[in-house]
Amino acid sequence: MNPDVAADLKELSATLESIEAVTDLPRLRAEIADLEDQAGQPDLWNDTEVAQQVTSRLAYATGDVRRLEELRRRLDDMPLLYELALDEKDEGALAEAETERTKLRAEIEALEVRTLLSGEYDQREALVTIRSGQGGIDAADFAEMLMRMYLRWAEQHGYGVDVYDTSYAEEAGIRSATFAVHTPYAYGTLSVEQGTHRLVRISPFDNQGRRQTSFAAVEVTPVVETSDHVEIDEKDLRVDVYRSSGPGGQGVNTTDSAVRLTHLPTGIVVSCQNERSQIQNKAAAMMVLQAKLLVRRKEEERALMDSLKDTGDASFGNQMRSYVLHPYQMVKDLRTNYEVNNPSAVLDGGIDGFIEAGIRWRRNEATATD
Repeated sequence: MNPDVAADLKELSATLESIEAVTDLPRLRAEIADLEDQAGQPDLWNDTEVAQQVTSRLAYATGDVRRLEELRRRLDDMPLLYELALDEKDEGALAEAETERTKLRAEIEALEVRTLLSGEYDQREALVTIRSGQGGIDAADFAEMLMRMYLRWAEQHGYGVDVYDTSYAEEAGIRSATFAVHTPYAYGTLSVEQGTHRLVRISPFDNQGRRQTSFAAVEVTPVVETSDHVEIDEKDLRVDVYRSSGPGGQGVNTTDSAVRLTHLPTGIVVSCQNERSQIQNKAAAMMVLQAKLLVRRKEEERALMDSLKDTGDASFGNQMRSYVLHPYQMVKDLRTNYEVNNPSAVLDGGIDGFIEAGIRWRRNEATATD
């Protein structure tokens, strides 16, 4: 076998070993056995919420173990694949081995990034809110482009999504949208996408074909769980109901089922018009409100600790990524300097490289300040 190939396989094996150690396979297998025991109890579904948590965690933990075992098996088979290809002088088989090694490296590196997600809420599902900023119609259009980008990313990975609210702009695009991404570690993964995104292009809405810069904000919060204890007093809420609307103000149903909640002490406003009934929409809006209040509480606690430590503002600033469509083609992250010269692919959901670079950057920043 080529010495460079052998060294690469040895490096991949060492990386996978570190992932297996961090994942703690013996502990995970013991957890699976316990969850299987809970799932087999006849009274499990007496509490639907607990049952869903048990079955969801069981499916996820089982998937983790299978993924690691499959990667280890494929990696252990690699030397034999190369040996057979070289012995038979089969160029096709050698090309297949090279392709498999490339795939393995990508999958192992992606899994390695996941091991860096160790924050308090990183394992949670995510709530994503996108708002148009400065730039008029172009900003509203850009906000809708970003929403499509994240929905396409989730679709490509097989993650479930629920869109809770979409506020359409009058001429094109959206003013705002809120949706949930249902997969473990969605919050830890997508939290590096939070900040201000900037688009530079020839405006399709400008009759003179001038270049336009527009902005949209992305906010990512963890989905709350019952253990979070974010109490909301009903007297602190203003509840408004209204008729759901689609693009251009078109009514999408004939009843006042959409719900807007205003949390009076903080001024936080959330709304939901996705569900069919007012009760369902209020429940979904309450979940979004609790998530935002949870994040605010943690930010206040963090600000207090920062002031006690006198470390100053550790924020990297809001503007974090530029999407340039004219006069050249490039998407660049301003924190990590990771860039791609194919904006169309990025806006079609190809953001894994940016996410992985962001997670590594965040870990390095945290390590540097410790």
